[in-house]
Amino acid sequence: MLAIVGTVPDPSLPVVEGSAVLDGDALTTAGRRIPADRGTPALLAAACAASATLDLPAPHAFLVGDQGQGHGSRALFAHLTDTLPDRHIATLVFHYLMPDVMWHDKVLFAVEAMAVRPRLIADAGFMYAAKMSGQAPAYDLFTPDAGELAFLADESAPHPFYTRGFILHGDNDVPDLIRRAYRGGNAARCLLVKGSVDRVADQGGVLHTVDSPCEEAMEAMGGTGDTVAGIAAALVQAGHAVAPAAHLAARANRLAGQLARPNPGSRIIEIIAHIPQALRQAMNGVGQ
Repeated sequence: MLAIVGTVPDPSLPVVEGSAVLDGDALTTAGRRIPADRGTPALLAAACAASATLDLPAPHAFLVGDQGQGHGSRALFAHLTDTLPDRHIATLVFHYLMPDVMWHDKVLFAVEAMAVRPRLIADAGFMYAAKMSGQAPAYDLFTPDAGELAFLADESAPHPFYTRGFILHGDNDVPDLIRRAYRGGNAARCLLVKGSVDRVADQGGVLHTVDSPCEEAMEAMGGTGDTVAGIAAALVQAGHAVAPAAHLAARANRLAGQLARPNPGSRIIEIIAHIPQALRQAMNGVGQ
């Protein structure tokens, strides 16, 4: 099972879990309809689209409402700590959650208590917590953008707010930031660094780069980094090794953008609608 953990910007949403179904421009899970516009819902919607294309069961969602105060995240962490040891999950993705080192470690201990350890993917807040706890190498894939990579690369920063200013994060600096992140033990086994050039790397350096097709409007769209992470998660669940899955996801995400022909007013769901065709094209080598 592919499971995705994250938050929704709706403080009225309690901890819910269940299979996620993509229905038009929204997700339905545990009887709740949630707009798939950005953040964890966008990642989950992309994973739904990719999973259907790969003939996989629908992803399982663990969700809670949280607008940044952290109350929802802590409730979800407690739920995961209590329930994960008895679950059978092959790929587990953590997304927008309040960075909390204590709760991160409790959740990771619960993961270690599972009968079969899942492959672990982290983005956004939970990736920060993994680095802050010193447990980044326990993860199989991080999916940072260049700014998030700068925090991973700063071996002395205890929090993203304190990333040192001299650690720049333009695209030209990304290979050096990757080296620094691995040298400091602050990176997962594989990185998918999102940007105008997407890079897949491990501790040996950059393995793949993807810079085309390029739709300029996608650069300003919120959610495109979420969708590539969702596609990668589905590919890992389908049995692809992590680095090839990240490479395929980066290509599929760009192809989906090309098929959607977005403009500055486009919504991320318009990209997600093209993921099935884009993923098939990427797997067949179209656009290489």
